[in-house]
Amino acid sequence: MQRLWPRFTLSYAQKLSLVAALPLILAMSVIAILVTVQARALADREIQALENQLIRAKKAELRNYVTQARNGFYFVYGNAAPDDETAKQQVKQILAAMIYGREGFFFVYDYDGNNLVSPRQTDRIGNNWMDETDSEGTPVVRDLINIARQGDGYLTHLWPKPSTGQEARMISYVTSFPSWQWAVGTGVFIDDVLATTAAARAEVEARVQRTFVYITVITLLAVLLVFGSGMVINIRERRLADAKLKRLTQRVFDAQEEERGRVARELHDGISQILVGVRFALDIARRRLKSGTSDTAEKSLDQGIENLATAISEVRRISRDLRPGVLDDLGLGPALKALTHDFQTRTGVETTFNTVVFRNRLDQDSKIALYRIAQEALTNIERHSGATHVTVDLRGHRRGATLRVTDNGCGIPRESRETRGNQRGIGLRNMQERVEQLDGTLRITSSRRNEADGQTTGTTVEATVPLTHLLPPDPKSGTDPKSGPTSGAASKIKPAP
Repeated sequence: MQRLWPRFTLSYAQKLSLVAALPLILAMSVIAILVTVQARALADREIQALENQLIRAKKAELRNYVTQARNGFYFVYGNAAPDDETAKQQVKQILAAMIYGREGFFFVYDYDGNNLVSPRQTDRIGNNWMDETDSEGTPVVRDLINIARQGDGYLTHLWPKPSTGQEARMISYVTSFPSWQWAVGTGVFIDDVLATTAAARAEVEARVQRTFVYITVITLLAVLLVFGSGMVINIRERRLADAKLKRLTQRVFDAQEEERGRVARELHDGISQILVGVRFALDIARRRLKSGTSDTAEKSLDQGIENLATAISEVRRISRDLRPGVLDDLGLGPALKALTHDFQTRTGVETTFNTVVFRNRLDQDSKIALYRIAQEALTNIERHSGATHVTVDLRGHRRGATLRVTDNGCGIPRESRETRGNQRGIGLRNMQERVEQLDGTLRITSSRRNEADGQTTGTTVEATVPLTHLLPPDPKSGTDPKSGPTSGAASKIKPAP
C-alpha cells in the first residue's frame, strides 16, 4: 500500500482543479436533489388534486344517476304500502332496465343482505350476500346496507367488472327506501381515473429523470470547463513564474557581478593605489637609509605609515559596507548613524540623522532591509542627486517602523522610479523587493529642478515595515509596551573640512 500511495499523490494543478471542482459538484448535486424532490412533491400534489377532482366528479355523477332513477319511479314508491308486492315488482323492473354504458347498472339489496336487482350479474339475484368480502377484506354488501340505513353515502371498494369478471376499483353510491327496507344504488369503476393519474405520474417521473440528466450534463460540462480553465491558468501562471524566476536569477547574478565589480574597483582604485604609495614610500626610505640620509628617510616612513593607516581605514569601510558589525552588536540606529557619518565624511554633504531608541525591537530581517535601503539611497544621492543636505529619519509608530531618507537634490526621473517591468534602476528595484519581502511599502516622491526659479524639493525615499516585524519589548529594558519607544535622539553631523 505504501508503494502505491505515491502514485496517487496529486500535483498542485490537480489539487487546485479539485478544490475548484468539488464545491461546484456538491452545489450542483444539492440543486439536483432539491429540484427532484420539489418537482416530485409538486407533481404528487397536483396529481392527487386531479385524482380527487375526478373522483368528486364521478361521485356527483353517481348521485345524479340515483336521483334521476328515484324520480322515475317515485310515483310508484310514494303511493305504495310497505307490503305492496305489486309496486315492489314494478320498481324492480324499472331498475333492472336502467343500465348505462358498458358497465353501469343499478342494484338493490334488502336490509337482510338479499340481492333483489342486479341486471348485469343475474346470478346474484335471490341470494344472500351479507358476508361477502372483496379481495381486500371489505364486507361490501354489509357496508352498503349500513350506509343506506343511515340515509345515503359513498363506498369505495373492489368489484368484479361485468365485462371481464376481474376485480377493479369502484365507487358506489347507495340510498335507502326505508318503508320497503331496501338499499338502492349504483356504482362506477374508476380504473380510468387511476390509469390517468398513473400516466401523469409516469410522465412527471420521466420529466424529473430528464431534468436530472440535464443537470448532470451541465455539471459535467461546468466541471470540465473549470478543469480546463484551471489547467490553462496553471500553465500560464507556471510559465510566468518560470519567466519571473529566470529574471530574478539573472538579477541575482547581475547584483553579484555588480557587487564584485564595485569591490574590485574599491580595491583597485583605492586600496591598491594606497598600497602602491606605501611601497614607494618604503622603497624611498630604504634607499635613503642606504645612502646615509636618515633624516629624509624618516619623512618617507611617516608618509608610508600614514598611507598604510588610510588603507586600513578603507579596508574597514569596505568590510562595513559588506556587513556592518555594529548592526548586529548595537542595532539599527547606531548602524545608520555610523553610515550617515561615513557618508558625510566621504562626500562632505551636510547630513542630519534623527531616530528613536528602538532597543533592538526590530527583527533581523527588518534591520538588514532598512539598513540596505538607507545604504542604497545614500549611494544614489552621492552619485546622481548633487544634493547639499540629506536627512535620515528612523522611528517607530503604531503601524510598524518607518525609514525616511530626504535630500534636496535634482530629483529622480519618473521612468527610473518605475521599478516594475523596467530594466533601469536596479537599486530602486532592489529596495522595492526588500520591502515587499517584509510585506511593507516603499514610497518614492521626487520633483525635478524648476528652471524658472531654480528651486527643487529633491527626493524622499520612505520605507515602512509592518508591526509584525517589531519584537515584543524586553521587560528588563524598561520599555512601556503600550507607549512604545518614546525617547528620541537626533544628531546633526557637521560637514567635513
